[in-house]
Amino acid sequence: MADNSNENIEKNIPEKGPLNFIVGSLTSFLLFIFFYFLSNKIAIYFSVHKPSNSSEIVQSISSSINTLIIGLSFLLTFSFAFIGIGLFIVFIRSFIVKNS
Repeated sequence: MADNSNENIEKNIPEKGPLNFIVGSLTSFLLFIFFYFLSNKIAIYFSVHKPSNSSEIVQSISSSINTLIIGLSFLLTFSFAFIGIGLFIVFIRSFIVKNS
């Protein structure tokens, strides 16, 4: 009984085509460009606005948090870039490889 319901669900899922791959790739590249500029602005902001506390512990924690925020923003940025590259390669591959 469970096998029949799984087969019916799999039959209702449409197959992904080249249009889906190129739209996903373009969307990912657009998000990459947006987050690249945003990450640059974040990095510039934190480099211009240094922590102004006299306590060494507070400055250390503030510097660590700033580094973490900058690192995560660039990680997000280049994740979108690699996803876009991967989807573009799948788009090209969808024309080369025939479905068997």
